[in-house]
Amino acid sequence: MDLLKKVIENAKIYQKRIVLPEGAEPRTLRATEIIIQQGIAQIILLGDPVRIKKVADECGVSVKGATVINPATDERRGHYADKMVEIRKEKGLTKEQALKLLDDPLYFAPMMIKSGDADGELAGAINSTGDVLRPALQYIKTLPGVSVVSGAFVMFVNDPAFGHDGVLVFADCAVMPDPTDRQLAEIAVTTAKTARAIVGLEPRVAMLSFSTKGSAQHPLVDKVASATKIAKEIDPDLMIDGELQLDAALVPEVGQLKSPGSNVAGKANILVFPGLESANIGYKLVQRLAKAEAVGPVLQGMAAPINDLSRGCSVSDIVNMVAVTANQAAAIFK
Repeated sequence: MDLLKKVIENAKIYQKRIVLPEGAEPRTLRATEIIIQQGIAQIILLGDPVRIKKVADECGVSVKGATVINPATDERRGHYADKMVEIRKEKGLTKEQALKLLDDPLYFAPMMIKSGDADGELAGAINSTGDVLRPALQYIKTLPGVSVVSGAFVMFVNDPAFGHDGVLVFADCAVMPDPTDRQLAEIAVTTAKTARAIVGLEPRVAMLSFSTKGSAQHPLVDKVASATKIAKEIDPDLMIDGELQLDAALVPEVGQLKSPGSNVAGKANILVFPGLESANIGYKLVQRLAKAEAVGPVLQGMAAPINDLSRGCSVSDIVNMVAVTANQAAAIFK
């Protein structure tokens, strides 16, 4: 958990502007008080200021120091609407339609980022992943050369023998149900970038399967092997190996037995699962049975950091994810 403290300390240095569209949500307000008190980031709350103050008072918290913006009345609405029309002109978006969309904080927040008025966004405490992602994909879009958005979890396990002193990054645990080989390769490369930006580790990426180096024959195995090859073409300097079974990825003796000479097998710190089903089950197994701390999902592949919370998130989850988002913003907007 020292690494999580480092993420928070780095965020304090970066002082990024993180916009929280769910400005009147109680957990969000409690987290805002902590973030401001600890100096983790500059917070922008979206919503009706009267409503935000009322809920904050009911929660017994102060959000003094946060910037509160009402999307329905903000003077930048016209400017943002013009940008939206320009971006979506091929879809026939009108300015009237854009102005109506801007009443929704989930649309207003990405336009703040797009216009340079904020550095990152965190939402999802009371909104679905789809509702958070849709505006982001329409107006922020993905990084150059990246076609897929994915979700990673930073896993703090209780055994320093695994990963980077007990820290591993799992992907894709949140977005793509059945990625193609090309998409899986992009997930591997973007997860490595996420790990560098947030955790500061040197990525060693294991492409997981039920086979190690051809020990089983199946189209699912072929997909992972192909994804590994494509990832090496995208980033020739990336330390990546696959396909690997989980024990070959994490246990040195097994790794060197099954993939001798590999610079990843047995010492992987990034685990790329073959599909969302296995990844989501995998991170929750480790979280619940191994009592690991799971931070995420960290959305990756976007041209700006926009992260999605679980609707069951805690106040500490929001605080941690604001720090993570700030670290991502520092890496993207250097």
